[in-house]
Amino acid sequence: MRDRVIIAGGGIGGLATALTLHQIGVPCVVFEAVRDMRPLGVGINIQPNAVRELYDLGFTQADLDRVGVPAKEWALVGLNGNDIYSEPRGLGAGYNWPQYAVHRGLFHMMLYDAVIARLGRNAVKLGSRVNGYRKTADGVTALIEHPDGSTEDVQGALLIAADGIHSAIRAQMHPKQPPIHWGGAVMWRGTTKGKPIRSGASFVGLGTHRHRVVFYPISHPDPETGLATINWIAEVTLDNSDGWKQAGWFRQVETSDFAHHFDGWVWDWLDVPAMIAQADCAFENPMIDRDPVDTWQDGPVVLLGDAAHAMYPTGSNGASQAIIDARTLGACLVAQGATPEALASYDKMLCGPISQLILRNRGAGPFGLLNLVDERCGGTFDNIDDVIPPKERAEFMAGYKAAAGFAIEKLNAAPRTIAPGAQVRSREEV
Repeated sequence: MRDRVIIAGGGIGGLATALTLHQIGVPCVVFEAVRDMRPLGVGINIQPNAVRELYDLGFTQADLDRVGVPAKEWALVGLNGNDIYSEPRGLGAGYNWPQYAVHRGLFHMMLYDAVIARLGRNAVKLGSRVNGYRKTADGVTALIEHPDGSTEDVQGALLIAADGIHSAIRAQMHPKQPPIHWGGAVMWRGTTKGKPIRSGASFVGLGTHRHRVVFYPISHPDPETGLATINWIAEVTLDNSDGWKQAGWFRQVETSDFAHHFDGWVWDWLDVPAMIAQADCAFENPMIDRDPVDTWQDGPVVLLGDAAHAMYPTGSNGASQAIIDARTLGACLVAQGATPEALASYDKMLCGPISQLILRNRGAGPFGLLNLVDERCGGTFDNIDDVIPPKERAEFMAGYKAAAGFAIEKLNAAPRTIAPGAQVRSREEV
């Protein structure tokens, strides 16, 4: 099995990579640390550039409708309830593919089920953590640890590190990397049953860049009640001079722990305290990322997804970029075989531009418009055109879309990342 590709991590990026490798004829195996796959998490967005790739992997609109809802609008609203900016999304914006707001756990399980169905149950080894690697003359050895403390060395042609923000492989590749970066923002995430507002599938950001709520539906409304699952994120920015003091990076909390930050956030179209109080669940985590590194590659080893580019979720494109990573890597393998040279091409294509996106998101990403409103009028206004002219707002958003890889005209005109039927050449053919 020396010719197979080893994938460390069975999250969205790792599973998208496994499906891509299977599609192009490359044997692979996924090692995932958790013992049981379960639908964890709340809402995320899958941008049109990533939905396009999911369609090319054989997923359908019906598949995505079972785990989420097509987004129709993206909007920013000031503290007094007046619109700062709004635009259509997905098909309504002119894309050839929709944007989806999905339940992360259900979406993850959709990918996992597809891997098992297409590659077989042995394609994902649960309870197996990749703790490091050794480069060899003809490939790489992954160092695997099992829950009972036993270890195993697994040989492969390549190692794809999709093991998240706490990646052990990235730590070995870049031993002097700085610690996880926290800029002071704390997020509380949850879901609540409610009636969708505005377009019925709107992503709404309300408040200022230091104190805001984001919410959007991640399910279709129930035909009888009209209620959908509303994903929400409540966020405040604190003094981070002493660093993050909680025991972990992600924990379940009571809504009473943080709801006071949003007392009085009530308008005739939204009651934030009620939305938080009626939550099915609530989780706390700091908004964190990692400083960019100069390369994602070390010979037959390469980083992908959050292991490569953990970024603030302000652009709603972390999961999307992981999917794009997988497909871009697949295209490089088609062109150059399962070789370190293919990994070098992938690294050259994505590492630099996505490193810039990390920094752009750290600077508030598309929510940067809230920064401007806060600087110019304190977050309240009667007519947004008097604060930020329409042209300036449009140019700001266009710049972010271009950086994130989903500018409409460019994406619609781009050829498929991987041509239908494309297969990887053997090492002898490369």
